[in-house]
Amino acid sequence: MTESKTARRPRVCVAVFVCVTIVTLIVDRVTKNMALSSLTTDSQVPVVPGLLSLRLLHNPGASLGMGSSATWLISLFAMVVSVCLLVAGVRTTSVKWAGCLALAFSGAVGNLVDRVIYADGFLDGSVVDFLDYGWSVGNVADIWLVVAGVGLVALILLSVPFRDAGREDTRDSDAGPSNEHKER
Repeated sequence: MTESKTARRPRVCVAVFVCVTIVTLIVDRVTKNMALSSLTTDSQVPVVPGLLSLRLLHNPGASLGMGSSATWLISLFAMVVSVCLLVAGVRTTSVKWAGCLALAFSGAVGNLVDRVIYADGFLDGSVVDFLDYGWSVGNVADIWLVVAGVGLVALILLSVPFRDAGREDTRDSDAGPSNEHKER
């Protein structure tokens, strides 16, 4: 790979991470606002009978309502995970990794935003869920998390590199530019 392509790769990956994050966060927020304005906790709106309906639910816990008594802990965990995903998303030189990390980041941040916005005390807010699958009720941020999880597992199983092995990254090394860079 030429030096100019190698130098551009991180910028492209960051751009992919940022764009995917912005679009998916907007979609999550818009769908949650639509659910809040159109749905009630008392009724269900069938979409695909027997598979999917719409029903408003405020979930203080994690998946399937687990951890409802430790909402603040779930929120703190989501903050730490979000920071880690952001750092990884900015550091990767793989567009595929950037896309999957952006989905995971926006899913975590999307639900974290709910926990902060709808909090009465310290990070004790509930997540707006409205997609009722019969066995679970979730939201679009949850879909991003599932898709990201499947994508990340696939990238690992397919041995897709997180970073180009041949790329020297000056952020990771204490050495100055290589001789190749000095000759220019």
